[in-house]
Amino acid sequence: MGIDIEWARAELADFLQLTELFRPSSPPGTAVITNRLSNRGSQDEIIASAHAVEQILDRVLPDWRTSVDAVGNTRVNRWYQHREAAQRADAALVRDAEIRERLGDDAPQLSAGTMHPWVWDGARALWRSRHLREAVTAAARQVNAETQNKVGRRDLSETKLFQNAFSLSEPKPGEPRLRLMEDDGSDTFRSIHRGAMAFAEGCYAGIRNPNSHEVNLPELPEHEALEQLAAFSVLARWVDKAEVAQPS
Repeated sequence: MGIDIEWARAELADFLQLTELFRPSSPPGTAVITNRLSNRGSQDEIIASAHAVEQILDRVLPDWRTSVDAVGNTRVNRWYQHREAAQRADAALVRDAEIRERLGDDAPQLSAGTMHPWVWDGARALWRSRHLREAVTAAARQVNAETQNKVGRRDLSETKLFQNAFSLSEPKPGEPRLRLMEDDGSDTFRSIHRGAMAFAEGCYAGIRNPNSHEVNLPELPEHEALEQLAAFSVLARWVDKAEVAQPS
């Protein structure tokens, strides 16, 4: 599901209004003149608004915490970085669809936030700090851990875990299987589970292991990191929807 642009822009506009600085009027009947600036909204109102705005920024400008000046005029307005990022995000929401259409690149966009929760929950913190290769590795670990939890195995991990879980052989004591469909003896049943085993091996041997064990690798470009997260998201969805088959 894509971003609701109208809602997101309204949230950003509300936040920008709440955090706008103004000079309060002097109390009636006094001659006091103050140079102190205040936000138009109360801190409680701004904090409540920021809860939604930060999630919008994470979707629209994933690197806003590091790419937008975090110092600036924060001594004047503590919400300076958020305001700058909100203004950029609003412009992006307005222009991105138009730019893609005008430049002939209106293909669907891939968003990490729509991937399986095991993947994005594992990757989110590192992704936000722009450690993209490590974020993919963290997602791989999370999918591995959730699969171990589902089948109750701690003695196997990664490739061997998935080979055992999706094995075509009948479940044994201490070796439950993951079933994506009922075993009806068909070629489809065998194909689906062989494919799941091979796909999991590709994810861990081809993505997770190099990311974890090779030294001095350059940081992944964002689009490549998204593609790698998407691979683990596919695997996570298969595991999540699979039934656990126990020995009879």
